[in-house]
Amino acid sequence: MTRSHLLAGRFSAATRLSSKALRLYAEQGLLAPAYVDPQTGYRYYSVQQAPRARLIARLRQLGLPVARIAVLLELSPEARAIELRTWVDVQNARLAIHAEFVEAMARQADLTNPVPSIALRKVGPTKIVSRRRQVTVTGLDAFMVETEADIRKHLAALGLSNNGRMSVHHHNLTTRDADGPVEVAIACDGPVEPASDLIIRLLPARREVFTPISADEQAFPLVLSIYDAIETWIDRQGLTIIDSPYEIYPGSDNAPFDIVYPVNP
Repeated sequence: MTRSHLLAGRFSAATRLSSKALRLYAEQGLLAPAYVDPQTGYRYYSVQQAPRARLIARLRQLGLPVARIAVLLELSPEARAIELRTWVDVQNARLAIHAEFVEAMARQADLTNPVPSIALRKVGPTKIVSRRRQVTVTGLDAFMVETEADIRKHLAALGLSNNGRMSVHHHNLTTRDADGPVEVAIACDGPVEPASDLIIRLLPARREVFTPISADEQAFPLVLSIYDAIETWIDRQGLTIIDSPYEIYPGSDNAPFDIVYPVNP
């Protein structure tokens, strides 16, 4: 060994890293000792390893996974800075989404802002022509516009009425980072054949819990608090949700749309 090599204890003091941390970094393949004495098992580090050790510690403080740190260590300082700035931007965007959800839940908890009117109605069997796709909130509007136009065009080509109301069925949670699946449908009558990715479904006679949504309430994520409120109302009434919720355009009472939950008959 040379003077440029330090025992693990001295290297720990030089880098302000605990012996436990050094052992962990070695086990994870991030910072192996420069030399291990086969007789004593003593671990020696080169003084040239100190900058790498300190960098690992800083990256670990960011909460980055080991695999990501291993990649960053091999980059040039300039490339590493670009990667880290991109990572920070992603984290900030994710935090913004989390903040939106917290605000939506806070609104739901605020009893001074109740959902206006929740009611029950009976609906007969309904035939729909629909298209289903995995989409996030960001792509939802475009998917709705495209699919509505395609279905109405298909119905018109068959010589059928194409002025039925549109419904948007959320078969799973749809957010800015969770994609659907979402089904956009048009109600119709008469013999209809599927075409391309358009499918035909018959919704059975059912009872629906619904509430009209105003223009001020339809923005995401505020609308999520309305969904939560309806689900709470359904639970308190002793009802059971039997299918995915959906939105019907246009809604009742001149509202832009209704939020609807099918419930047990």
